[in-house]
Amino acid sequence: MSIKTYLDSTYLKTPEQAGISNSETLDQVRALAQEAMENGIYAVMIRPDYVRSVRELLDENKSEVVLGTVIGFHEGTNDVNEKLREAQKAIADGADELDFVINFEAFKKGEVEKVADEVESCTTVALREGKVVKWIIETAALTDEEIISITQLIRDIVINKIGEEHAQNVFVKSSTGFYQTPNGEPNGANEHVIKLMLEHAGILPVKASGGVRNIEEAQKMIDLGVKRIGTSSALAIAKGEQVNGGY
Repeated sequence: MSIKTYLDSTYLKTPEQAGISNSETLDQVRALAQEAMENGIYAVMIRPDYVRSVRELLDENKSEVVLGTVIGFHEGTNDVNEKLREAQKAIADGADELDFVINFEAFKKGEVEKVADEVESCTTVALREGKVVKWIIETAALTDEEIISITQLIRDIVINKIGEEHAQNVFVKSSTGFYQTPNGEPNGANEHVIKLMLEHAGILPVKASGGVRNIEEAQKMIDLGVKRIGTSSALAIAKGEQVNGGY
């Protein structure tokens, strides 16, 4: 299977973060979608504001490129009702996949029931509409024990409350790429945290996002067992090029 079928080509900067206008950002994400269509990249992952426009572009071209967006990005501290409203709008605008940032801050404070309710509520709404769900747990913000516990929490909610038959459509995902780590330490996927996630996600698939910079690293993640890889350099990686920056 081609490595392109694992890749989510990602652009998640706001216009302010990129130092460009909203219209220039729209041009950027539409160009990303065009690149994915022309080169067989599996999916594009963009912010909710641009979903409708990219949906129109993909449909005009009768493209099978999957369109994903992020919910509660990037802090994840939004109230569950706010996340649900954001998710419902993204669904209405034509998103195929919803990547929710879990409220990892609440989880770290021991508010497990609050986080469990969020996972169950948001996952149920998205699955009901036939969408794929990914839960971004922000591994760089968590200890190994917290990574294990939050992965197990998502797994148990999906299997015990939503239904094992839906498990293949609910991912556990490593990173937003925007979390500020102390001393500039890596904040994306690495072999250690991905192994922890894979060991405790059970039958739920895992997405490695952030920090995958070349085809060798991508292949290593696939060999470990991940089903998807999020990167801002999907085409370069697919071509075997080394990427030194980006997500």
